[in-house]
Amino acid sequence: MTESQVTPLARRVDVRGPKFGAAVTTVVLVVVLATGSGWLLAAQAAVFAIGAGAGLRYAPYGLLFSRLVRPRLGPPPAFEDEVPPRFAQGVGVLFALVGAVGYLAGAPVVGIVATALALAAAFLNAAFGFCLGCEMYLLLVRLRKRGA
Repeated sequence: MTESQVTPLARRVDVRGPKFGAAVTTVVLVVVLATGSGWLLAAQAAVFAIGAGAGLRYAPYGLLFSRLVRPRLGPPPAFEDEVPPRFAQGVGVLFALVGAVGYLAGAPVVGIVATALALAAAFLNAAFGFCLGCEMYLLLVRLRKRGA
């Protein structure tokens, strides 16, 4: 992603941080699918909401990364704009809320489908570094520029 595709004064984050968060999210979502826990999925929705609203540095998994993981790694190989991953966290909130409501309201199929979709996105980022929500953000930016 280039500077011109995103907000010019956005905060930059270590590229490994969002990937770490996606790995933890993957584990949490696998546990949700295995247990059908709407409450655990609601907690994951809160994690997503903090990341989307306050920023990745303040999200629980971001704090874990910056305090426990990053000090044990070498210098960051690169930094990325924080805006696309924050957008992705917002998309995650929507899927997690729909899934949690589904589980808690007695509609487990809704919970399973929403959780599985969120899991697919988290796994893509954790395993391959492909952030589906980030790509959605960049596509929306390009479409908005075309329409302007």
